[in-house]
Amino acid sequence: MGDNQPNNTNEIEPAADTLLVLNIHNNRIELVKGIDKEGNLQRVPPENKKDNDQLIRVDKHGDVFSNFFSNFYRQLKNPTHFNFFKVSQYDAVDTAKDLQQYVNQASPEEKGQLKEYEILPKNNNPLKNQKTMENNTEHQEYRFQPEQIDWKTMEKFGLTQEKLEKMNAMDPLLRGYKTNTLIPITINLGAAVSKMDVRLSLQEGDTGDIGIKLHGIRREPNLNLKFLGHEFSEEDKKNLMENGNMGRVVDLVNPKTDEIIPSIISRDRLTNELVAYRAEYMKIPDEIKGIKLDEHQKQTLLEGKPLYLEGMTSTKGTFFDATVQFNADKRYVEFIFDNSQKNQQSQSQKDSDQQNQNYDQNQNKNTEPPRVFRDKELDEKQYEKFKAGETVYVSGLVDSKGKEYKGYITFNKETSKTDFSFTNPNMLREKAQPSESHKTQTAVNTDGKTNEATKNIKEPLQSKQQEAANKQQQEQQKKPARSRGRKM
Repeated sequence: MGDNQPNNTNEIEPAADTLLVLNIHNNRIELVKGIDKEGNLQRVPPENKKDNDQLIRVDKHGDVFSNFFSNFYRQLKNPTHFNFFKVSQYDAVDTAKDLQQYVNQASPEEKGQLKEYEILPKNNNPLKNQKTMENNTEHQEYRFQPEQIDWKTMEKFGLTQEKLEKMNAMDPLLRGYKTNTLIPITINLGAAVSKMDVRLSLQEGDTGDIGIKLHGIRREPNLNLKFLGHEFSEEDKKNLMENGNMGRVVDLVNPKTDEIIPSIISRDRLTNELVAYRAEYMKIPDEIKGIKLDEHQKQTLLEGKPLYLEGMTSTKGTFFDATVQFNADKRYVEFIFDNSQKNQQSQSQKDSDQQNQNYDQNQNKNTEPPRVFRDKELDEKQYEKFKAGETVYVSGLVDSKGKEYKGYITFNKETSKTDFSFTNPNMLREKAQPSESHKTQTAVNTDGKTNEATKNIKEPLQSKQQEAANKQQQEQQKKPARSRGRKM
């Protein structure tokens, strides 16, 4: 009979810990079952007693739990959407109910006090610039580690860890996102080598291995086909092509589990790939560029709709108005800029610049010369000469140190500016006019005219040359010039 009795009837199961989770979007407390293959958190309501035996159980030993939770946290998609608490498995249900009651009645300040009891993973930051990130929990929440990446496959695409780090691509990859920019890769097909630009992301396979996914550039998304069970309306197509966001929450179907998931859809503007994002994961900030959002505005963004905000403050301190909207590809609220409006503003600016240029030119033509130069007022005689474009001598000028000086001024009608010279009143004119020697040289070499001192010299005259320069030219100059007869 004893053999038919259960073996563990009198054996006490060792105590273990489990996890409670607070979803910061809906303030709901649930118990943690685990993580699915896609990195989504599996949760159980405390009221569902039949599933309580499937909860995560971890040894109470500190190092064991710490290591477990660090690995658990890295595998989780969107970990910042949840707050985790460690409790005894025996008290988990009651603690979850009590905590839910507390959250329902707590003020924002009281909810903030829960941070003291929240558990966080050990700082296991793999990047080199760790010192600049040690106070930034956003950069500590990595889903993957560099050593998990198949670098042999990466090398086939011409990629290395060092190269990706230099391109600032490692951080989004390790956090489970696509790279922020297009990455140039090389695909060697043996007989042919193909080069292309793609966005990269990491994905966990069914066997737990981490693979690389290439997001190639499409000419345009195919909006005539269903996307995860959703059929696009004409308004959906227009929104996706114009600003990249569909603008509403729709029910999508998970092709693996047939689960219906309320989601938003956006178009990757770099690759034209369609991207879906769970509505429950959407995180709306309390404030955008100095504008605090009310509940109605937050709800508008949570529904995937665009929201126009006025009076925002830029980083330069200037005020501006713009439309904001949640983007499924970027996973945050972005600014939407109207290209047609930008083009109109650009054209208006060009027209304004042209008008200002024409106005300035007309102003220059009509501008009267100033009567005062460097605090020295010209008398009537000086001003008349100055106005006529002649050079005027001015004395009694005082520099910044109080020392007197004198010089010559000329009014430039083209620029409406006053030109000043200390010594030579005609310096500017002389620079612009050719010298007498240059005139002689040009007349002889180009115009074929005769200079008596060089008329028999055959080769072209050198710069400023007005007579024979050497013995050869002197002999040539002594010879009588040949008469040029006319052929009959």
